[in-house]
Amino acid sequence: MSKEENKEVKEEVVEEVAEETAEDVVEEKKELDSDEIIEGLKAELDKAKNDVARAYADTENMKKRLQKDADTARKYRFQQPATEILPILDSMEMALKVQTEDEVIKNYVKGFEMIHKQLKGVLEKEGVQEIDVADKPFDHNTMQALMQEKKEGVESGMVIEVLQKGYMLKDRILRPALVKVSE
Repeated sequence: MSKEENKEVKEEVVEEVAEETAEDVVEEKKELDSDEIIEGLKAELDKAKNDVARAYADTENMKKRLQKDADTARKYRFQQPATEILPILDSMEMALKVQTEDEVIKNYVKGFEMIHKQLKGVLEKEGVQEIDVADKPFDHNTMQALMQEKKEGVESGMVIEVLQKGYMLKDRILRPALVKVSE
């Protein structure tokens, strides 16, 4: 073989090897690219699954919160009307304390007593209860002390007079009792 032919053969071999190497590199790169793509897609899928699970949990929590709010609203639906009725009840109780000998006024008082009884019945049916505070130790959760007074034979911090009745609606304070407390 001549030098030129030898050179051409070498060049051809080098070209073939270069082509094969290039093809191998491209194939490996394709494999790497597809593996990377698969891994990327798996990561995206995991993230999407995570997002869906979070969204589902958020939805369930929102349902529970809305149900709880609806239950609370239903439970205390009578709070506003009861708060507005209590001063009327107080006025009626003051009117019932009137002592008179006049028969006409006594008949009015009897009518007020019947209305008072019905009104208290409606309030009780809805869960409104009077807070019992007379002769009890002062409790800042259910009472508001307006005055203090020394009283012989009574321990300090005891309720000695109820100035205005307090009321609860189920487990909520509608109005604290206004009291006079011993020093």
